[in-house]
Amino acid sequence: MSFIQTEIETEQLKNKIAPEELDVVLMLQFFVSWAGERLTDPSRLGWWSTQLLDEWGGEDLFKRLFPITFEWALLEAVRKVAIQADKQKRINLAQPDNVCTLFFWGFGIDEKLEERLSFHKQNASNPYDILNFPLDLKEDFEEKVFEQAIQKFNPEVKYKIVPEGREIKGVIPELIADAAKNLVSGLIPLADRYPMPFYRIQEKAG
Repeated sequence: MSFIQTEIETEQLKNKIAPEELDVVLMLQFFVSWAGERLTDPSRLGWWSTQLLDEWGGEDLFKRLFPITFEWALLEAVRKVAIQADKQKRINLAQPDNVCTLFFWGFGIDEKLEERLSFHKQNASNPYDILNFPLDLKEDFEEKVFEQAIQKFNPEVKYKIVPEGREIKGVIPELIADAAKNLVSGLIPLADRYPMPFYRIQEKAG
């Protein structure tokens, strides 16, 4: 059974998602959000006009505003930008609430992700110690290296191109972490604009 099929089932199944799975999804959301920034030096993929995860951008301000949790606050801020960019593309799809993207899982699971993020912030842990990023986000961005890193998640992912994104083929994996990895692999090849890989959710009859 897929981890998400209808809003009712999402509400029932969200409590069965292991914290470690939520951490994988958060890590991937942060990772793609970081890569999508445009105003950094050097520039990254240019999908959103931000300069948050950058020594000369948001980092200095956030260190002063949130001296203990500034690392989480920076990641959270760029993630929110990516969520909004994802939403702007998703709402142009037919039945936008019946799709699943890296940044949209339905209310129940999205709520669970927010709770997990709050847990980490309250514990004042370092995200780079907790989350297993495939690359060092403190290093300069290299597009080819990023592409190689995300392709490793699932090089066999197939999708069809539609006007607002890339619809992943096949059934959504049972584990949310596996679904997230497939969605990230669906970013290959990288594009000038955020290509929004997504799964189409099929509600069960009856």
